[in-house]
Amino acid sequence: MPNISSVSKFLLLAFTDTRELQLLHFALFLGIYLAALLGNGLILTAVACDHRLHTPMYFFLLNLALLDLGCISTTLPKAMANALWNTRAISYQGCAAQVLFFVFFLASEYSILTIMAYDRYVAICQPLHYGSLLGSRACAQMAAAAWGTGFLSAVLHTANTFSLPLCQGNAIDQFFCEIPQILKLSCSDAYLREVGALVFSVSLLFGCFVFIVVSYVQVFRAVLRMPSEQGRHKAFSTCLPHLAVVSLFVSTAIFAYVKPPSIPSPSLDLVVAVLYSVLPPAVNPLIYSMRNQELKRALWKLMTRFVWKQ
Repeated sequence: MPNISSVSKFLLLAFTDTRELQLLHFALFLGIYLAALLGNGLILTAVACDHRLHTPMYFFLLNLALLDLGCISTTLPKAMANALWNTRAISYQGCAAQVLFFVFFLASEYSILTIMAYDRYVAICQPLHYGSLLGSRACAQMAAAAWGTGFLSAVLHTANTFSLPLCQGNAIDQFFCEIPQILKLSCSDAYLREVGALVFSVSLLFGCFVFIVVSYVQVFRAVLRMPSEQGRHKAFSTCLPHLAVVSLFVSTAIFAYVKPPSIPSPSLDLVVAVLYSVLPPAVNPLIYSMRNQELKRALWKLMTRFVWKQ
């Protein structure tokens, strides 16, 4: 049986074998990638340049934009290159790096989303303690903990996955290197170690999800008790974008990993993977800028300043 040392490259799943459709996929992914770069780049620049946005909420939003850029840059450029050059190959080292960075950015993003739920809870339920609970030092420590958690998760899963012997060839049924698809190539008695690590990570993710739900139950109870309709509207306007991003992130990930095994379909797996790995980073900037008047003003100020300099 071939083991992992005999594998020098993997073969990713192609979207299509028709050359015209490959070029169409390249153009579509290029458009999505440029939109994600533009949207997240504008948020990063606006938050960094506008002193009015130097608050905990926007600090965590800046972290989220950075992670979105990293997440989509891990998978999409290689998929575009393969579509453009009509190839499926990715090197062993490239596959390992893709798994490492994808898990890192994904786990860190979920941690940041959890911290953002805590930020909204403190801002609405304990506004008098907001400055003490979410000072600049506390925010930096929480962000560092989120990034550190993502890094440790990525190292753990990458080391576990790529230490397994491979007995089922080197063809991955996905357009990027994804841990569940790589596990399908491992020997049947060797993948249980990584499955155990996945179960541990899923348990932590579920704990974070429960924390987010409990936080927003408290937030909505506090908002509904507000006497002022304007106050309720302002509170909801700061919570709804975060809730929409969390819902998009969680629903696409659940659909990807909890799909019943009784309906095996590479095409469906491909579409679902695009939804959870490509769609959130591209759509998140739009979600956050639609109902956020402060961010809209900062973006408009940024764009007008750029136009006048031209």
